[in-house]
Amino acid sequence: MKQVTLSTPFITLIVLDYGAIIQKVLIKDKEGKPINVVVGFDRPNEYLKDKKCLGACVGRYAGRISNGSFVLDRETYHLHEIKEIHLHGGKEGFAKKYWVIEEVNHGRYPWVRLSYQSRHLEEGYPGNLKATVTYKLVDNALHITHGATTDRTTVVNLTNHSYFKLDAANEIDHYRLQLNCKQWVETYENLLPTGNFLSVSDTTSDFLKEKAIEKIRLDATFKIDAKAKTAARISSERSGISMNVFTNQPGVVVYTPLAFPAICFETQNFPDAPNHKNFPNSILRPKEVYTNESKFVFDLL
Repeated sequence: MKQVTLSTPFITLIVLDYGAIIQKVLIKDKEGKPINVVVGFDRPNEYLKDKKCLGACVGRYAGRISNGSFVLDRETYHLHEIKEIHLHGGKEGFAKKYWVIEEVNHGRYPWVRLSYQSRHLEEGYPGNLKATVTYKLVDNALHITHGATTDRTTVVNLTNHSYFKLDAANEIDHYRLQLNCKQWVETYENLLPTGNFLSVSDTTSDFLKEKAIEKIRLDATFKIDAKAKTAARISSERSGISMNVFTNQPGVVVYTPLAFPAICFETQNFPDAPNHKNFPNSILRPKEVYTNESKFVFDLL
């Protein structure tokens, strides 16, 4: 595996070519000590056995697709599925591929661009798709830009799957969370969307006002308020580190795994959008450019 390290006075970022993985994001806590705020492995080869997409670029379609298929321009495309659910791009999605490191820039705002060429009908998806991801450090912010082009009409939904951990504690109950999301996507028990949006009002998932996570655990897609400046905010008083999430995407999957203390903010289109006409369009046609721009801004309380 190849590894790239980028640094500013505020952030050090380590990226792998395998899965375009963010291996480490080092931020100084309130005592000036560097802390890695993403969950990952110290040894790159350990990612080969990882099944949680730690820090990876997820695609060709992040999230779930129902019935293991979708219809596009009157043609049905069958995808890899388990119990009729296609997840995170298939058996070997983009998170399990070696990407090409196209360019590295160590200027004032350092960045690295990686690309992956997904062939026609890979995992069942139509079109030869070129996916790119650019990681850029701008002062105290990590900018992530996913892009894609195709030679045939297809669907695409890319996101980064980093698990954020803002301190060394063995739980996240004390984290304070705010989500500028008045609605979330209703799902069945298997987490596939029904196609409806529900109000977060009077639910445990109402984080419109910042509050401690406590024992609440999430695995849900939230609809970001169109007028909101930020999608989400998380902070830890123990480390003194806060993180604000900005994105041009309509939704954010917030996921708190049970196996370890961390929280994901997967900025993306809604799961199963190819099978729900009322969801934002996930179709990419030739000569069009897909762009997911997200920004994670770190600060001290």
